[in-house]
Formats: sequence, structure tokens, C-alpha cells
Amino acid sequence: MYSRLSQYSVTLVMTCLLAACGFQLRGVGSSAVPEVWKNMYLATDSPNSDFSRDVVSQLDANDVQWTDRENATFILVLSPELFKQRNLSLNSQARVAELELTMSSQFTIIDARSEVIMPLTTVLVVKQMENNPRNEVGNASEIRLIQGEMRSELAATIMRRISFYAASFQYSAAASLPTTTPADSPAQ
Repeated sequence: MYSRLSQYSVTLVMTCLLAACGFQLRGVGSSAVPEVWKNMYLATDSPNSDFSRDVVSQLDANDVQWTDRENATFILVLSPELFKQRNLSLNSQARVAELELTMSSQFTIIDARSEVIMPLTTVLVVKQMENNPRNEVGNASEIRLIQGEMRSELAATIMRRISFYAASFQYSAAASLPTTTPADSPAQ
């Protein structure tokens, strides 16, 4: 009885400590994008690609409203993803034992006046995979599956970078606004 009560107490204390430190599961809680940033236009060479759709869905999940270029507050300029595969190690028969898969993309944010708000940023996802030289069909299927996961991770990374930059940009823009003090205000 006493040990069960102590287990519950420890669990309760740990949960309270975890909540008090500000821990939050990814994707849970308040919107990650400030209200000013929620009116965007996507400029990309491949708007119907899987990668573009993943980026749009990530931002949609954070209440970003997609609009035409003329009405957008910010424009997300997105390059297509670049996928690379290289041999990482060889087995005893000099065949590829491990592969390194890399997917990257670049993006920038400009405002309605075509001024760069967020400089060109490169995002990168790297995965490793074991290669079975006797199962080429299985390897190709696994690579396609991993590519889909990497695309989703890349889109989530872009979302996190935009939300972080938007929050810091909002604070820096607010800090740069002129403030008036009673000594500066004209006499009435």
C-alpha cells in the first residue's frame, strides 16, 4: 500500500515538474505563427509537388491563410527539395552495406513590398539506411518510404523556422518602434 502511494506521489510530482518547466508536445498548444504572419502566398516552381503540399499542410495546421500574391502580407519563396544518396560503407564483398540519404531545400520570406524579411535559409534532413544487395526491390521501396518521411520532416522544419523567426521578428519590430515618454510629449 505504502509503495503504491509513493509511486503515485512520485509520478504526480514528476508530472508537475514537467508541466512547470514549459514542456509541450510538438504541435500542441497555441498557434506557432503570429497573427500578422497568417496571410501568405506560396511562390514555387512546383506548387503541386508532394513537398509543396507538405509545406502548405504544415502551415495550414497553424491557421495560415493562403491568398493571391497581391493580397498577401508575406510571400514564402520555396525551392523544390533536393534528394541525394551516397554510399556510406561497404560489406566484406565490396557491396554497399549502408546508404546516407540527404534531402534539402531552401526558402525565403519576402513582404508585400518585395523586401526580404527572412534571408535565404537552407533546411536539411539526413537519414541512414542499411542496404541489402540481394533485395533491390525492397531497398527501392524502403528508399521511397524514407523519402516521404524526410519530406514531412523537412516541411515541419520549415514551419518551425518560420514560426521562430516570425516570433523573434515580431519582438524586434516591436522593440524598434519609437516610444514616447512624458518628457517627449508636447505640452497641452
